[in-house]
Amino acid sequence: MQHYPRDMRGYGAEPPFANWPNPDGQGSAKIAVQFVVNYEEGGENCILHGDAASEAFLSEIVGAAQWPGQRHWNMESIYEYGARAGFWRLHRLFTGANIPVTVYGVATALARSPEQVSAMGEAGWEIASHGLKWIEYKDYEEADERADMLEAIRLHTEVTGSAPRGWYTGRCSVNTVRLASELGCLDYVADVYSDDLPYWQREGDQAQLLVPYTLDCNDMRFATPQGFNSGDQFEAYLKDTFDALYAEGMDGQPKMMSIGLHCRLVGRPGRVMALKRFIEYAKAHKDVWFATRQQIAEHWQSEHPYQAADLVPTTLDRARFVQQFGGVFEHSAWIAERAYDGLEFGAAHNSAVGLHNALARMFRSASEDERLGVLTAHPDLAGKLAQAKRLTAESTAEQASAGLDALTDEERQAFTELNMRYTNKFGFPFIIAVKGLNKDTILQRFIERLQNGRDREFAEACRQVERIALLRLKEMLP
Repeated sequence: MQHYPRDMRGYGAEPPFANWPNPDGQGSAKIAVQFVVNYEEGGENCILHGDAASEAFLSEIVGAAQWPGQRHWNMESIYEYGARAGFWRLHRLFTGANIPVTVYGVATALARSPEQVSAMGEAGWEIASHGLKWIEYKDYEEADERADMLEAIRLHTEVTGSAPRGWYTGRCSVNTVRLASELGCLDYVADVYSDDLPYWQREGDQAQLLVPYTLDCNDMRFATPQGFNSGDQFEAYLKDTFDALYAEGMDGQPKMMSIGLHCRLVGRPGRVMALKRFIEYAKAHKDVWFATRQQIAEHWQSEHPYQAADLVPTTLDRARFVQQFGGVFEHSAWIAERAYDGLEFGAAHNSAVGLHNALARMFRSASEDERLGVLTAHPDLAGKLAQAKRLTAESTAEQASAGLDALTDEERQAFTELNMRYTNKFGFPFIIAVKGLNKDTILQRFIERLQNGRDREFAEACRQVERIALLRLKEMLP
């Protein structure tokens, strides 16, 4: 099986009901709103920190380039503003509004800011790990990135007094989520942007909870091309996001809204008022849960604990895959064999709809003679095989669900005659997905389809074969 490692399905059309705690006390909250303050100042690239060049990311100098071997005085002082002024402005805003905050704390930055760390603790803020240094990890060797993670946790614990329970590298590698999960000590990892709800991901023998973060509801867009040019734009975007998610919560599908902040960016006086107005706007709504990411993770672990699926198609070897799904298309195991051998499978194929698409592709791309073989492999409705109890278990159950196992003599004779006329005309048996139909409806469809030409009826029979396969898969898979 060719494996595609990305999950393009997620929760699908029906996400789980979050059942967020409601501070208003009635029912569940319609939305969980979560603020992150990224504390990176003092952990950024700087030759004083042993780095090869100065920082060039997320500052007022849009489009800045690194200066190899040199200190960038302007860049350093911009970052210093975040620690010296921006942090305290945000601290006053959130403590004054009585809203909990999660801090993504770069360990080396926290170590250089003891008074800010003390204020975070006194405010009851969650301090999650933002890695050892605020640097790019995309080109790091696994062993080196793992070593930095371990050192980040050690230093974080030393500086704050407790180990982090959440993780977000940010400038991560393709290995980051897996490496963080393998640590085995984190309640959640946030280096994903792929959903509006937390979700579980299997990493080896361990299931890790992922709590997605955001790059759109994020003040970093004040420092990027085509980002926010003014506080009003930031405020409008936050309000629109809140309104859309709140409406979904009112419709019974509550979500999570994450808002990413940086002391040196939104901590500027020309931007903080937009954040203040949004906080007031959100607080004016009822049934809103303001939470830390740790609180969200704990709630999800309790409300939606990890549950391993009983049957995961993409984890099966070839023999088991064919044994399990070879009968989905009646007596045509070659369809499952071709799918296993020739298609790319990913998490999206672990659902009934997803796997059906893979199998149907093999059926549709087969020759007409091969598809005819699938049609002729199907039994007559209420025919001799059914009377002799020689149908497959699937066909037996399907025909019984429509009452075809309890026909009167007159009805049985009618089916026998129609089966003969149909087969003589088209060269394959009458095929129909009987779920939800009764024998009278089936007889009527029988008569109607006998009027078709051969090409039209061949196409209709193929559609019915695919529908039967989907119904069978829905009995096996989500």
